[in-house]
Amino acid sequence: MSTEPETTQKAGPGSPDPEVDPATARDPQEGTPGGGRVPGDETVTGGEAAEGAGTGGDAVPQGEAAEGAGTGSGAGSGAGAADSGAEADGSTETDGSAEAGSGRVSGAGAQDSGEGSEADVESAGRGAPEAGAEDSAGDSGADAGEGSDAGSGSGADAGAEGAAGKMSEAEAELAAQRAERERIERRKAEKKGPIESGAKLSGRAADLLAAVRAVESGEKPAAAVFTPPEPEPAQRRAAPEPVRRPGPVTAEAAAVPAAPAPETVQAVRQVLAAGGAPESLALPVATALGEGAADRLRADPWQLLHIAGVRPEQADGFARALLGAESRPDDERRGRAFTVWLLEQAALAGHTSLEAPALTAALAQRGVPDADAALQSALAEGEALVFQDALEEPGAPAPTPEADGDEEETGEERPVRVLVGLERYALAEESLADGLARLINSAPGEHGPAEGWEEAAGAARGSAGELIRAVSGHGLVLHTGGEAACAEPARLLAGARALGLRAWAAAHSPLGRDGFTELLRATAAGEGAPDAGRAPQAGGGSAGHAQAGQAGQAGQAGQAGQAGQAGGGVSGGAQSHAVATVAGLLSGAEGPGRDADGALDLDLLVVLDAPQLDVETAALLVESLPDGARLVLSGDPAVLWSAGPGRVFADLLAARVCPHIASRLPDPGPLGELVSGIGVGELTQVAAPGKEVVIVPVRDAGEAVHRTVQLVADSVPRAIGVPAEQTVVITPGHGGAAGTRVLNAALKERLNPGPGRFGGFDPGDRIAYSPVPGRTLPGRVVTADAEGLHLSCSGVRVVVPRERVEASVRHGWALTAHQAVGGRWPAAVVVLPGDAAQALSRPWVYTAFSRAGRHLSVVHGVEQALPRAVAEVPARERTTRLPLLLAAQAAQAAQAAQSQERAEA
Repeated sequence: MSTEPETTQKAGPGSPDPEVDPATARDPQEGTPGGGRVPGDETVTGGEAAEGAGTGGDAVPQGEAAEGAGTGSGAGSGAGAADSGAEADGSTETDGSAEAGSGRVSGAGAQDSGEGSEADVESAGRGAPEAGAEDSAGDSGADAGEGSDAGSGSGADAGAEGAAGKMSEAEAELAAQRAERERIERRKAEKKGPIESGAKLSGRAADLLAAVRAVESGEKPAAAVFTPPEPEPAQRRAAPEPVRRPGPVTAEAAAVPAAPAPETVQAVRQVLAAGGAPESLALPVATALGEGAADRLRADPWQLLHIAGVRPEQADGFARALLGAESRPDDERRGRAFTVWLLEQAALAGHTSLEAPALTAALAQRGVPDADAALQSALAEGEALVFQDALEEPGAPAPTPEADGDEEETGEERPVRVLVGLERYALAEESLADGLARLINSAPGEHGPAEGWEEAAGAARGSAGELIRAVSGHGLVLHTGGEAACAEPARLLAGARALGLRAWAAAHSPLGRDGFTELLRATAAGEGAPDAGRAPQAGGGSAGHAQAGQAGQAGQAGQAGQAGQAGGGVSGGAQSHAVATVAGLLSGAEGPGRDADGALDLDLLVVLDAPQLDVETAALLVESLPDGARLVLSGDPAVLWSAGPGRVFADLLAARVCPHIASRLPDPGPLGELVSGIGVGELTQVAAPGKEVVIVPVRDAGEAVHRTVQLVADSVPRAIGVPAEQTVVITPGHGGAAGTRVLNAALKERLNPGPGRFGGFDPGDRIAYSPVPGRTLPGRVVTADAEGLHLSCSGVRVVVPRERVEASVRHGWALTAHQAVGGRWPAAVVVLPGDAAQALSRPWVYTAFSRAGRHLSVVHGVEQALPRAVAEVPARERTTRLPLLLAAQAAQAAQAAQSQERAEA
């Protein structure tokens, strides 16, 4: 079916003002409340943390940090995040409603002035977008940032100070992770310390040692000690006390950081007022800078850049107001602050470090006269770390310590790459590399006879059998494939548990957890076992997300919440089938709990949605595994990368340091054929006799909103049989004339109208809740009271405090692709307005289209930009150190093995 070209030459109503860089606009979701105006002309609100794979451009003109996994940090176009406004990652979540320049979009969705013909799926003739239409001459650039819809002034002191005594869920999770890191470090230190002779013995060996010492000391004669005792009468053995799984770490139970003293906040408020900055920043500044915050801020006004959402030019204006003529571009304090800020922006864009030349170039673009001196000052003060990683030449072996010594003797120098990064990400990468090397180089525990593993592999056949064989003999295994390939980890998990292993699976989201639980049930019943040449039905595999996750939400939210509480915070089915979420596993809210050493109490862990692991989460996960455990990382490498810094799964695949099993199970049906083609860069037309794929061409953003509401509320339920509750809408960004805000407003008006008494929400509203950056939990509003907004997220009751509702809860009929990753629904409507063309990339299109289990509707208004993005716009590279760290670990392990072989010979 041919697509109708756009009739206007101008940008649509949600297009950015040419005066405002669209890549700099952000969204206030998931951030720290701020507010007010800093001298320099921009509003500083709370920073939105990274959700996806990167928005381009500067920091945050509206004071909001990136949701799309960050802003372009200005660290150069090659390895760092670009300062020129280009996206820091190809899979940008766009937002076109920049408050400072572009017109704000009204809450209601734009409607077509003339109704026209109904966008009914029954009228569709073909199943894929055609690539023959010409580009619209008036296509406007997509907003690569996240526009602010909350305005300035959010986060007043009164509300923030009143909530200081109660920790948010995000802070609780961060506190739990810090405690877990400390426990892991203590465990390492204990292992490295001296061990008293016989201290680690137990059972008969300990008794024998005690007896020998008693004889040597003369306490007992040898005959008395070694005379065998008389047999005791047989007694019935009591059942052992079951090991209690630790409960979830709540905000009240976690260590609450001390709130700044009122006099400290008041002193900071006075300094901010003297510099013309909004007083609402007093609490976050006092919290970030600690005791003596007012004196530190007055002595170094650029410390204001530590607050999320503050831009360099705003910090410059604040410094000029405080320091007057002493505020100079070559000030050493300014150079250090700008260096750290650029590294933080690069982390939001997915980089764990930046190449030194790119960083100095970005500093020069920011008006730092001596960029090299500024970088050296930041390194000398310990605010950043520098690394010199030897580069491998083609055909040359990986560098080893001995090779480095040979270089010193011969005088030959290997090429090196100088990287600069923040300490937290550098330590996380090194910890992750050490933990992975431990898994790779150590033999897995003896769990079950070898014959049992081989029997399980033979029964599975195909690539599922190969996966089981690889896991039987290796501590780390990678597994790749599409949605249908999820049946293979399910078969592995079932076989491992049959052999007596404590085997668990962990998914990225509750929808993924519930979908995999359904797949395990089908595997146990013999319905989902992946035989050679046989794949699960369309919508199978992790498509159970749609039925297990969303169908439960379609019922009464209150009953779902009670059921979730009865199950200990997770569905009973998931717990009984040993499936959890990664976040729940690490916090202790889900999973098997931990042993006496603080390690996870399991023998095998299968991590689904592995591309969503960032370096910090992956490091925590690997360090939490006990010695001898097996780890399987499974996922689709074609989807969007993690919201946080790093690309762990892609780096491991490229390093080739462990077995990699590629599934041979194709995704079935027209949807599988379409998505598989996108994965290799081809947007093909597919036959869709059952209306599995439908294209709805639109002329502008207003028509796109109108058609989307028609599809969700009427056409898809009537023609496909999928109710609106089980249909998800996916669009490139939150702002703009067809972003999530406008679409959600229009869908709420049609599907659940109400006055929005609770901060814009009513009972029954679909929502997207983000407890921490990068995690989105779909759910529904139950009610609201003095405690806050009560939600039901996949059967679990959640209460969001009133002061955090605006920052962490959105309406959830329409999501971005990054919010939807890890879930699957029976039907998906992907909206591609004309102003989003620049935000499209192959990973974004692949992720959005693959969220559909049975039916996909594409509201198509980008003309040739769609096939061009699939064919020519891959994922943006991220600068990481993990591949070189893994190569060095592998080289050391190989050398140790050779030395041992020579010693034995």
